[in-house]
Amino acid sequence: MKKVQQILAILGIVLLVGLYLTTLILAILGKNFFPMFMAALFASMALPVLLWIYGFVYKLVKKKAQETSDMEKI
Repeated sequence: MKKVQQILAILGIVLLVGLYLTTLILAILGKNFFPMFMAALFASMALPVLLWIYGFVYKLVKKKAQETSDMEKI
């Protein structure tokens, strides 16, 4: 399971770096690309928050499942 988390973390880093580069390039290109720039800017802020929420919920679900299995053993 730890290997899957590492792969997902690396994928998240790659996505964020790609979004940051895309945002920078769109900012340099000018106002013709403003809607795409705003979308890239929003995504570069929303993606880390979503990744954190997914990780938080995963830990809660995993902890709850482990507590349930521990209770069944008793």
